[in-house]
Amino acid sequence: MAHHHHAPAHDEHRPEHTHGHDHEHLDWAELAPLLENQAELFTPLYEHALAWLAKEVTEPGLIVDAGSGPGVISGLFAETFPGARIVAVDGSEPLLDRARARAERLGAGDRFATLTGDMPGVLAELDYPADLLWASRSIHHLGDQGAALAACVERLAPGGTLAVMEGGLPSRFLPRDIGFGRPGLQARIDAVEEDRFSRMREDLPGSVAQAEDWPALLTAAGLHHTRSRTFLLDLPAPVPDRARAYVVDSLTRTRDLLGEYLEADDRATLDRLVDPDDPASVHHRPDVFVLAAHTVHSGVRPV
Repeated sequence: MAHHHHAPAHDEHRPEHTHGHDHEHLDWAELAPLLENQAELFTPLYEHALAWLAKEVTEPGLIVDAGSGPGVISGLFAETFPGARIVAVDGSEPLLDRARARAERLGAGDRFATLTGDMPGVLAELDYPADLLWASRSIHHLGDQGAALAACVERLAPGGTLAVMEGGLPSRFLPRDIGFGRPGLQARIDAVEEDRFSRMREDLPGSVAQAEDWPALLTAAGLHHTRSRTFLLDLPAPVPDRARAYVVDSLTRTRDLLGEYLEADDRATLDRLVDPDDPASVHHRPDVFVLAAHTVHSGVRPV
């Protein structure tokens, strides 16, 4: 099983904050359609992030998507950089099968390859150094994040760029006051998720406590010219069906994974919000939206 993946929950690749011990037992192949739908929903955010990277990463020969999942971002790299070869790296063969099929559909099959194995060790199997190595919310699933970044840097060509998507803001789906229950439910879910995320990190093999100053971590791994930028996904109400489905999935997973950690009144509110028979649920209510912010940190390997 992939140790570096995210099942979907509150953010498109979470629950980094909602899996705890369930994380190793997830069936990635079963989750694939959900992971794919969510990544597709977030495509505008990824496109902005890739356009930002493309301003400084010009004509890369090889791009590695480390922890690629079903390859939605890999496909966007193929489109953004039509001259590049793309390698999608993941612990799940079924997800990489989807990534390969996507590349074929995009007409990029001839410059697309996959590599199966767990991060970061699997990167040693790459045949060539990368001009751009991208890791979207995968590093935080590795016990020693500093060592993982160093392993990524080793696989960069001189002058190559490492970009990690980590941090940002918790997503929002609903107004603070939804008309029932205690206002501010999502903020209280965030607090529970932060604690759960900390426990997940502590339980990882070889876990090293580290301040999450990503530019400093990139610098410590040997990179320079570090920079950070945050990208927004803003899908205002009324949302399209796909966005509503994402909110339903997210809050349903939150209830299933975090319900026991919430106060009884919040749990009751969450139960109503995910009940398809309740007219006030996110299945039906008109005020559902998706507002998310993800941060990308990048640095360059010295020539």
